[in-house]
Amino acid sequence: MSSREWTFLTNHAHVLICIVDTPEARMRDIAEKVAITERAVQRIVGDLEDAGYVQRVRIGRRNRYTVRKSLPLRHPIEKHRRISALLKLILDPPW
Repeated sequence: MSSREWTFLTNHAHVLICIVDTPEARMRDIAEKVAITERAVQRIVGDLEDAGYVQRVRIGRRNRYTVRKSLPLRHPIEKHRRISALLKLILDPPW
């Protein structure tokens, strides 16, 4: 049996879930929750913003993020499902 640790969801999914759960979370807080570096979180949030899945609004010195839940998942195997289906599977509504 392999001792390698792995999960069924990517870090992109984990970051997205954290953003939905806490839209005003700091990158540092997300990094701690996902167990990756703050720089990796910044890169992933950038990817999600560039692809239109996440929108950022500056409120004072903080950012607040909104996830576009109606967009489809990206991989060909799952693109028939929306972000909202993933969130419903993982998080307890309302979100």
